[in-house]
Amino acid sequence: MPATIIHRFILCVGFLSLSHAGFSAAQHRSYLRLNELDFTHLPLDIFIQALISLFVIMYGVLQVAGDFKEIKASAELESRSWETFRNVPSFYTYSHRGKAFSKMYKPPPTKESLEED
Repeated sequence: MPATIIHRFILCVGFLSLSHAGFSAAQHRSYLRLNELDFTHLPLDIFIQALISLFVIMYGVLQVAGDFKEIKASAELESRSWETFRNVPSFYTYSHRGKAFSKMYKPPPTKESLEED
C-alpha cells in the first residue's frame, strides 16, 4: 500500500507527541530539582503518552517505508537464469586482436623498455 498523506500525518503526530512527552519529562525533572524532591519515576501520564507515541510512530514508519524485501539472499536470484549469472559487466574486456591490424597501433610500453630509457 503506498504511503498516503494520512500515514505521513500520523507519523508527524507521533513524533510531535513523543517530543512533547520528552519535554514534559524534562519539565517534571526540573520541577523536582526546584522543590528539592527525589526522582523516583516519571508520572504515569507522561509514561503512557511516550509509550502510545512510540507505537504510533512504529505504525507510521511501517506504512510510509513501503514494501520490504525478503531477508533470504537467494530470494532475488531465484528468478534469474543461469546465463545471466555469467553475464558480469565488470569482466568485459575490450582488448582484442583488431587493434593489432591498425597501421597507427603502438604497443604499450613494457617494464624493460621503460628501464632502458
